[in-house]
Amino acid sequence: MSSLPSLALLAILLLSAAVIWVAGIRLSDYTDVLAERLHLGAALGGVILLAVATNLPEIAITVSAAASGQLEVAVGNLLGGIAIQTVVLVVLDAAGVRPRAPLTYLAASLPLVLEGGLVVAVLLTVVAGTQLPADLVVARLTPDTVLIAVLWVAGLLLIQRAGRSLPWSDRGEAPGGQQVPRGHSQRRQEDKATRNGVTTTRAVVVFGVAAVVTLVAGVTIEQSGDAYFGRLGLSGVLFGATVLAAATALPEVSTGLTAARNGDYKLAIGDIFGGNAFLPVLFLVATLVSGKSVLPDAQKSDIYLTALGGLLTVVYMAGLIFRPQRQIARLGPDSIVVLALYAVGVAGLVALQ
Repeated sequence: MSSLPSLALLAILLLSAAVIWVAGIRLSDYTDVLAERLHLGAALGGVILLAVATNLPEIAITVSAAASGQLEVAVGNLLGGIAIQTVVLVVLDAAGVRPRAPLTYLAASLPLVLEGGLVVAVLLTVVAGTQLPADLVVARLTPDTVLIAVLWVAGLLLIQRAGRSLPWSDRGEAPGGQQVPRGHSQRRQEDKATRNGVTTTRAVVVFGVAAVVTLVAGVTIEQSGDAYFGRLGLSGVLFGATVLAAATALPEVSTGLTAARNGDYKLAIGDIFGGNAFLPVLFLVATLVSGKSVLPDAQKSDIYLTALGGLLTVVYMAGLIFRPQRQIARLGPDSIVVLALYAVGVAGLVALQ
């Protein structure tokens, strides 16, 4: 694509983003239908299915970038994606909450705090992996990426257990928050599909087509965007952490808004935290595809983005615990802090470049 005119590259970039948005809506809807009909629900299989479905653009970009040797774009997109997907919660707080109250006040529960803790734990493992020798590769695997994957699965199992029972009053649920069970919006989506005569076969076909379209759009948006913004002087790291990360976060915006507007605030936050915990697992994919150790070659900006993602997550974890009730400009105090920190963080990233 590097030989195309800039206007053509920009058109492909915008078209790819639009495709990701539309396909992401279909993926979200039919993920809920399949999770309910296959009796996955909030079980481990359902969580993994949703994490994979909403992060298909990141999967496509990681594979494409690793295969072409542009590991810095893959790393910047994944770590920048965690930060910007956390900022998606600001959008949900402003546009998705009914009645008006801070998102974390309504969604507060100890299992969600644990999900945020898993994100931070995985990010700390990423930082540790950057300090390992670059030649520590065996059978196209490295210990840091394997540990990240194991930690992710173990964390999901603990969170699933916490969702069933905790030795706390009200099973770790806060009073005055969301009254209906987490995941009720998924059942509502499945009921709607049943009333409309959508068969399981059709759901599988639509899901598959939307997945393929999203994967293709993910590759084209990475290639066209890298070429276009490269001509504007934007480095691969900065492009991956900002423009590309924002474009690939569109499925999370769609999924989160749907859940929040249906009153499933816990699911909205859980999907964001779950997706953020899953993204570093893709470093394992990048290592398998490239045959190289990814994290030891991380740049300062990559470690910087890792810290920023962890910091934003901790702010929302604090919001879930302290449950602020006051809003300013339709946002909870935690969302305002996250927005300010992200703006400062991007300014710092520009300074690093």
